[in-house]
Amino acid sequence: MNAKALLLCLLVSPLAALAQAPVIQISGANFRPLPLALSTPLVQGTESKATTQPVDDALLFDLRASGLFQVLDRASFLADAKEGMTAGSINFSRWADVGAESLVKYSLARDGSELKAEARVFNVGNGREEFKTAQSAPATQPSLLAHKVADAIYRYYTREPSPFLSSITYVRKSGKNKDVWVADWDGRNARQMTSGGINVLPALGPDGVVGYTSYQEGKPDLYVQKGAGLTRLKTNEGQMATGIAFSPDGKRVAYALADGESAQIWVANTEGGGARQLTDTRFGINTSPAWSPDGKRIAFVSNRGGSPQVYVMAADGSGVRRLTFQGNYNQTPSWSPRGDLIAFTARDERNAFDLFTVQVDSGKISRLTQDQGDNEEPSFSPNGRLLIFTSKRAGASQLFVMTAEGNNQMPLPSPKDKAEITTPDWGR
Repeated sequence: MNAKALLLCLLVSPLAALAQAPVIQISGANFRPLPLALSTPLVQGTESKATTQPVDDALLFDLRASGLFQVLDRASFLADAKEGMTAGSINFSRWADVGAESLVKYSLARDGSELKAEARVFNVGNGREEFKTAQSAPATQPSLLAHKVADAIYRYYTREPSPFLSSITYVRKSGKNKDVWVADWDGRNARQMTSGGINVLPALGPDGVVGYTSYQEGKPDLYVQKGAGLTRLKTNEGQMATGIAFSPDGKRVAYALADGESAQIWVANTEGGGARQLTDTRFGINTSPAWSPDGKRIAFVSNRGGSPQVYVMAADGSGVRRLTFQGNYNQTPSWSPRGDLIAFTARDERNAFDLFTVQVDSGKISRLTQDQGDNEEPSFSPNGRLLIFTSKRAGASQLFVMTAEGNNQMPLPSPKDKAEITTPDWGR
């Protein structure tokens, strides 16, 4: 694919001589991911061995998918596998020989019902321990422990929160049923939220609230699930409501309401009250609302110009502006948490679906995917650095992740039954 390269550079702080960490920033043309070696874990005791592999798998995936690191192949390692975790016990020249610039050593131990990890980050060039972290999680959640360790490493190098402790929601098709699921960001620890029937277009709101469209009463309606509580939003009775989107503060929802030959964007409170119509295009279709990170604007799809295109408007419906002009079928907008970009799906001249971003201010388009089957339904990570999306490049629709510039595309772990996965939404 010809997506613009992720532009990263390692800016060594002026305080580097004082052992400050290099800060990985997204800018400049001299980017190269930091070559990082993650050693195999040192396992203390026997009880933690059953959880070692899940922790290691999840930690490796987090670091590889981040786009910030070139995680080296363990098959290339030359160091003694029994090497310790302190600087004095490590032969750094052996790590330098395989190209590592950063070395992460970590250990695992079981303490009652808890699983504990200690990770130490070393500068291979000067042999100095730069950072260490101790994390714990219930022994029943080994992937959570991995995400905590990965988050600490990510924060050390970027000074930013990682997306590793966030959640996603999506639809999983099984037979005739389409159900809503929620999972860790990498697809692990998946939990089923609906049971049977047609449930689509899920969205994650603040505090773990899940909204979706369900046909359980014969027509599409909006539902909000918080904990064990399930509420059907009282939108205009008799009309078809689809595509719920939570405002950043979680106090409002936007959705599309179909009536006859048109569909309009509405907003309401999260109980469905105070509903107000934002668009009013007779015979026009307006769908797929997506909030800006400050809650002041809404992106949506409209065919008012003759074909589905991405538009933006103020959250009160004023100031409607068309944002995309290339192509004749643009849909599924996702607003970057940084506010500068909107990712969307477009059908190109070959009738293939691919992913693009458009700069909100300038309208400049950048292509993210190409020549890898159909790619659709992008959703930004909470820190705006990654995108999750669906792709049919390997057959059935599956979840993939990539950087916001289209680099480092990786599949998420697939369901064992190869069920089709669609319409992901990355929680904020």
